[in-house]
Amino acid sequence: MSRAFVKEPENDTVELPDRPISSHRNLVTEAGLAAIKGALGRFEAAYRAATHEGDKEAVAAASREIRYWKARLASAEVVKSPADKTKASFGMTVTLRRDDGREQSFRIVGEDEADPSRGTVSYVSPLAQAVLSHSAGEAVMIAGREALILDVR
Repeated sequence: MSRAFVKEPENDTVELPDRPISSHRNLVTEAGLAAIKGALGRFEAAYRAATHEGDKEAVAAASREIRYWKARLASAEVVKSPADKTKASFGMTVTLRRDDGREQSFRIVGEDEADPSRGTVSYVSPLAQAVLSHSAGEAVMIAGREALILDVR
């Protein structure tokens, strides 16, 4: 029989590898949990729209994001405000002065919430690790240089 009359199987699915998931605990603030739920909702809506339009690439991209955000939602651990408000901890805002005089404020949040351009850093970042459990007035080392914690709130 001629190959011209044999129908080739169609592979019309697009698969993308899963996004890597951090090995650290998925600590989140209340706002971080809401953001995870919001992201999941947006990608579920994008998946439905892409399926309706028959856009295989968009279906694959949305599926990948849904898998990621479902995993993050399942592992999320909401951290309540600490009892001791004098020491830097998860969810708190820290202001410090670097040795060159620059002042910097940032909030310590979960990995998915972190956006340094908006003043939030992950609790596993070197910056957060340097200040965690320290109080205002204490000096800490950040990237080999000294910084003074001015405020913890």
